[in-house]
Amino acid sequence: MKTNILIVDDIHEVMLEKFDQAGITYNYQPDISREEAEKIISMYSGLVIRSKFQVDQAFFDLAPNLRFIARAGAGMDNIDDAFALQRKVTLIPANEGNRDAVGEHMIGMLLSLMNNLNRSDQQVRSGQWLREDNRGYELKGRTVGLVGYGHNGMAMAKKLSGFDVKVLAYDKYRTDYTDQYATEASMEKIYLEADVISFHIPLTDETRGMIDRDYLSKFVKPIFFLLGARGGIVQVPAVLSALDEGAILGAAFDVLPVEKFPKLAEQTWYPDLISRDNVILSPHVAGWTFESYYKLSEVAADKIISFLVS
Repeated sequence: MKTNILIVDDIHEVMLEKFDQAGITYNYQPDISREEAEKIISMYSGLVIRSKFQVDQAFFDLAPNLRFIARAGAGMDNIDDAFALQRKVTLIPANEGNRDAVGEHMIGMLLSLMNNLNRSDQQVRSGQWLREDNRGYELKGRTVGLVGYGHNGMAMAKKLSGFDVKVLAYDKYRTDYTDQYATEASMEKIYLEADVISFHIPLTDETRGMIDRDYLSKFVKPIFFLLGARGGIVQVPAVLSALDEGAILGAAFDVLPVEKFPKLAEQTWYPDLISRDNVILSPHVAGWTFESYYKLSEVAADKIISFLVS
């Protein structure tokens, strides 16, 4: 069957340009609904998606000719990867495309937390000049623990290298990954030494809800908590309790277990979360810069072309 790709999400035109140059046939339908995609997917051997809908078994059943799914984003958690493997459908992520954006965003959130930038900005705007109340912490000399050392973890470690910090990295599925930016470590060592903890792991059955009260209780020192991976790995009430106890000094969330309104506002923990001035929130945009929009599509296109010619 001739390669024919259905693109169901908004992507940068660089992907289309690369496909045109390679002579690859595609149908670019960024506004298509799942129901509409279901009616035509049987005609396609490739699918490009970002986050529009779940590619589950029911969708696979309608796509007998599908050879690959590419995601112009990091991770494949909106795709049933186990069923894709069963169907021998190759999954193509583009994690390299937004790793720099994620690293920069999370470091920005950390510096804002450590220096009370959001709080002091609001105070000055409201006529308060509270220097002592906003005395900050320096990052230099501290230990940063990274949980997960793939593309995003490594990018963050590299960006931290100019801050004179010690970076410890734990990755359950890798060995011998110490490099010039981070030292391989056990979680026990991170629990003992970390001043900052940042998560760079996917959402799986294993990681869902893993950041609970027991997990957070193992850190010996008060920490700054950063979450820019997947919201489903955290139990937000556990973080709020740790903030109350002083075990967490400040928390930054780019992702949450429930995202978008009105559902987010309906969560029992939401009013408590937004009431705290040592919590910073952003709407799942750490990896979504003007530059990463281009790079995600470029990386995905290059990987698709490489897959098709191999």
